[in-house]
Amino acid sequence: QVQLVESGGGLVQPGGSLRLSCVASGIIFSSYNMGWYRQAPGKLRELVARISSGERTNYADSAQGRFTISRDNAKNTVYLQMSSLKPEDTAVYYCNARHPVLAHFDYWGQGTQVTVSS
Repeated sequence: QVQLVESGGGLVQPGGSLRLSCVASGIIFSSYNMGWYRQAPGKLRELVARISSGERTNYADSAQGRFTISRDNAKNTVYLQMSSLKPEDTAVYYCNARHPVLAHFDYWGQGTQVTVSS
């Protein structure tokens, strides 16, 4: 059984920082591309950042320069360090695991709420 469990969300003031974590189980973590997505109320889910099994990263324009994605294969964990947070970053953040070859092996976490507000 595959599980992705996110944590680290919460309420933060504009300009603040948060670190999200996602612990994976039931998959060979090091073989998977990992990503963070977010969905704000009334909007479609969108990519924030992803990191390949080979640790190549890419970011949405909105995240570039403010967010950093990283992974620790020994801990089966992917992180999203977010800084200089803005109210428009408010959303539910979801962790995703996708096999780079067998794309139907595609898993999602339950999400963690991030609220940026004063």
